[in-house]
Amino acid sequence: MDVIRKNEVYTVSITGYSSEGLGVARVDGQVLFVHGGIAGEECDVLVMKVLKNTAFGKVVAVRRASPHRAEPACPYFGKCGGCAFWHMDYEEELSAKRQKVWDALERLGGQTPPELPILPSPSVLHYRNKVQYPVAPPHQIGFYRARSHQIIEVEHCLIQSQAAERVAAAVRNWMAEHQVNAYDEQTGKGWLRHLYVRTAQNGAALVCLVATGKNVPAEDALIGAVRTAWPDTAGIVLNVNARPGNSILGPDYRVLWGAAELEDTLCGHVFALSVPSFYQVNRDQAEQLYALAVEFANLKGGETALELYCGAGTITLALAEVAGRVIGAEIVPEAIENAKANAVHNGISNVEFFCGDAGEMAQKCAAEGLRPDVVVVDPPRKGLAPEVIDAVAAMDPARVVYISCDPATLGRDVKRFAASGYRLHRAAAVDMFPRTHHVETVTLMIKEG
Repeated sequence: MDVIRKNEVYTVSITGYSSEGLGVARVDGQVLFVHGGIAGEECDVLVMKVLKNTAFGKVVAVRRASPHRAEPACPYFGKCGGCAFWHMDYEEELSAKRQKVWDALERLGGQTPPELPILPSPSVLHYRNKVQYPVAPPHQIGFYRARSHQIIEVEHCLIQSQAAERVAAAVRNWMAEHQVNAYDEQTGKGWLRHLYVRTAQNGAALVCLVATGKNVPAEDALIGAVRTAWPDTAGIVLNVNARPGNSILGPDYRVLWGAAELEDTLCGHVFALSVPSFYQVNRDQAEQLYALAVEFANLKGGETALELYCGAGTITLALAEVAGRVIGAEIVPEAIENAKANAVHNGISNVEFFCGDAGEMAQKCAAEGLRPDVVVVDPPRKGLAPEVIDAVAAMDPARVVYISCDPATLGRDVKRFAASGYRLHRAAAVDMFPRTHHVETVTLMIKEG
């Protein structure tokens, strides 16, 4: 019989945080995840959902408040699923994120880092340089409610750019005025699926509409609305994705107006970024992250470095400043074309880029006898496949620098590398995503023996 019952209120002590930033409490040994709870607090919690081994609830009253509790500045907090920490100060958020990384490395990775600093973001407001708004009928543009595909319409998001907000408002009005239908996930009908806005440090923006068809209703009116809303728009692109499912971008692009790419400056280099190219969403923190990665790589000038998941070459070019030769691999063709052009544009000649799956590229390099001194990996949230780790280990690099956006998969992969003789030597967390539960981590693993 369940100890915790739905719709009941329990008085609990919050002892820590889940990986998603929820408070953790226990009722007679059963775990209760608490929305809006802060470690050290005593709260009355209303249970909203009961599962086999856990339950979920929300704070309805705080009996003993944490000194870190804050009034949420965001009116959508608790409705929109994007952020997790508006109810506490930044100091406590950083502490929670640092502990999350530490627990993953120790419990999942089986190794304890000698130290684990966390680098705070210079700003927690309007730091994101990219947004992908989902769109829903009739012309809602916003973000998903937590663990759902129900859209919460958002007009002013505190972590997005002003350009994104103005463009979203313009597209919303254009849809209403010209009766442009949003895509309906249930029926598969409708035209506009997502609105994508990427901004550069100088304020320029690249706008992409992800739609089910290549013909744009009232195309001139759309272009005019976007350019009026944000005069620094560099380009407006249409991406066609007619396939069902959760993938945002489809394979086909058409430039409606202006440029297909956006230029930005990072770590002293100029980068051209197409819509599908990976680029860190917090530019200032990306510079700190990449500086750490280069420091961990410990290159002196004559070494060979291999980077898997290189994107548009942002880390690759930083490594090339201190290495003899750098090879970058990435599966997205547009990103590789950007990377090659970026190297030429920045006058860097000791780099090579190849388009292909990371596992296949790593196996190919190992089979060809490539012996890099250091391998740098920056995989997506799912981490590295076992065959990638095996192929990297087969190349026998002295050092592996692993950049991760998910502590859980990082911990799993650290353990796998340990089985191939690599010991965790250094680790640092970087708060790339303030107010959300996400955190970036850089680790250095060194080959033993």
